[in-house]
Amino acid sequence: MLNLSEHNRTVISADNRLKTIQRLETPRRYRWNRIIGVASVIMLVFAFLPWTQTIRGTGAVTTVTPEQRPQTIHSAIPGRIEKWYVREGDLVKKGDTILFISEIKEGYFDPELVANTKDQVEAKKLALTSYSQKVDALGFQVEALSNEQRLKREMAQNKVQQSRLKITSDSMDLVAARTQFRIAKTQFDRVAALEKEGLKSMVDVEEKRLKLQETEAKIVTQENKLLAARNEWINARIELNRLDAEYREKIAKAQSDRFTAMSSQFDTEATVAKLESDYANYKVRTGFYYITAPQDGHVNRALQSGVGETIKEGTPVVSIMPSRFDIAAETYVDPVDMPLIREGDKVRVWFDGWPTIVFSGWPGLSYGTFGGEIIAIENFISTNGKYRVLIAPEKADQPWPKQLRMGAGAQTIIMLDTVPIWFEIWRTLNGFPPNFYAKDEKPAK
Repeated sequence: MLNLSEHNRTVISADNRLKTIQRLETPRRYRWNRIIGVASVIMLVFAFLPWTQTIRGTGAVTTVTPEQRPQTIHSAIPGRIEKWYVREGDLVKKGDTILFISEIKEGYFDPELVANTKDQVEAKKLALTSYSQKVDALGFQVEALSNEQRLKREMAQNKVQQSRLKITSDSMDLVAARTQFRIAKTQFDRVAALEKEGLKSMVDVEEKRLKLQETEAKIVTQENKLLAARNEWINARIELNRLDAEYREKIAKAQSDRFTAMSSQFDTEATVAKLESDYANYKVRTGFYYITAPQDGHVNRALQSGVGETIKEGTPVVSIMPSRFDIAAETYVDPVDMPLIREGDKVRVWFDGWPTIVFSGWPGLSYGTFGGEIIAIENFISTNGKYRVLIAPEKADQPWPKQLRMGAGAQTIIMLDTVPIWFEIWRTLNGFPPNFYAKDEKPAK
């Protein structure tokens, strides 16, 4: 039944309605205004707080020098594994034996190969000495023959000269004999004429005839002597030529023998040099049977296993981590950030497995990070499309953990300029790089 009576109608006063509105609407609007106002003030103050611009990168723990990084030891020669002297994780000193291999090439099977090669070297050296002495002896022989030729030639020349002088003497004697013959004939003719006139006796005539015959015989004798002297002169010249030819032949033969000995000497020297090279190679090769540690370190992993297996030349056998190393960290940065980085820039580094709380813009509030300094920047891009940066511990900061191992993950933030937060937000929204120009700005002179 409808209640249409005015006496039963409920009347709500205006005062009650205003109190409800005051309780339900007005306080809520005022509360949000206060929250928004306070938040705006806080954000305004926050926008002017300092913010350190950074470049983040990821990498791993490494070392400063290449010789301190993990290395793989290879076999210098092919061989068969005979015995292992280490296990994985062992600490080895420089020169400690890691593995022994035996020979598998047929040219090196002789167990006395080095000793036999040395004996061959010694024998060839003795032969080389003999050839050297023979060369010297033949050289002395050539010199002796040359001296003998000189003396014999002087003797032959003297004989030729004597023969020439004897020809001259015999020629003068012949001229004298002919002169005497003419005189004797003149005297004979005069005596014969006087004998016809009766002025000389027949005895005088006979004496002059006898003297004429004697002078005529002397002419024949002197002619024979002259011919003999000429023959001696010719023979002396022939003997001189014969001596020259004889000694030239002897000297040529001695020199030929000397050159033959020298050729044999040079061949022996080449053989000795080759044998010495073979001996040195064999001796060095025997040292490759024992694969040793190149430096102090720990055996990380045996890359070959078993005994009796054959390995080729240059086969990796075992990997070693040096026991002493100067720790560093390598990180990779994007190419867009590459122009902002310089050697000597400060870096904050934290490592995998190490408790860390990082505030990128406020490095001073971070926990578990360590100071670093850029010491090298790679000039060529890596295969991952980024540039490699090498970081060493900062001496003025706390030392890096001794528990770090090579290859452990590392995170880095490279410290740049300090700017207000509003500037960093504005830069990020616009896609601008960090404060590059301020970083490269030079002081005015």
